[in-house]
Amino acid sequence: MSLSGTLMDMYGAMLAVLGSSRWWPGETPFEIAIGAILTQNTNWKNVEKALSNLKDASVLDAEVLHGLPLSALAELIRPAGYYNIKAKRIHNFLQFLKDEAEFDLLSLKNRNLAELRPQVLSINGIGPETGDCILLYALDFPTFVVDTYTARLMGRHGLAWEDIDYHGLQAIFMDALPADVALYNEYHALIVRVGANWCRKKAGLCDDCPLQPFLEQ
Repeated sequence: MSLSGTLMDMYGAMLAVLGSSRWWPGETPFEIAIGAILTQNTNWKNVEKALSNLKDASVLDAEVLHGLPLSALAELIRPAGYYNIKAKRIHNFLQFLKDEAEFDLLSLKNRNLAELRPQVLSINGIGPETGDCILLYALDFPTFVVDTYTARLMGRHGLAWEDIDYHGLQAIFMDALPADVALYNEYHALIVRVGANWCRKKAGLCDDCPLQPFLEQ
């Protein structure tokens, strides 16, 4: 079977067992973008607490948040951890948004992905995973998001080599799958759910995993 066929069959198997993920959680594209930065090196429950603080303070708005002193922003997002670093990263993103789009995040949807992605990845503190989450989930660009769950899952299924880097892993999916925003959206979400619940770091729970039929016997 072709790689494309295998990846689509794996997608179908995960979706059949888990159902739609309805990602990314967030009431607005801007909240999704801020959530993508806040979730670096922490779990989503902590991100929710930080986002709740921003909402309660009525500052979850690009221009308002940009005008907030870094110390005040850091205090509001403290539950997400690394709050001083993340406050700077959010401010860097907001400065980009001011310079490139006058704080209008959705206006970036009119840009060309090939030109916009390098610009987003040039923001200090925005790496490939965070940048692609913003581009895919907040702006609906067809760019596949990969992470440590993806690398582990693909490695255990013999579909990626050890120490593969982000862009090499991403290319496996983007070269084999159609450039479909809805497919990319759901596929990454399903991989995260399988990674968290079955494809664990120390020992995978392979016998009960939705992807068990795809393991080499």
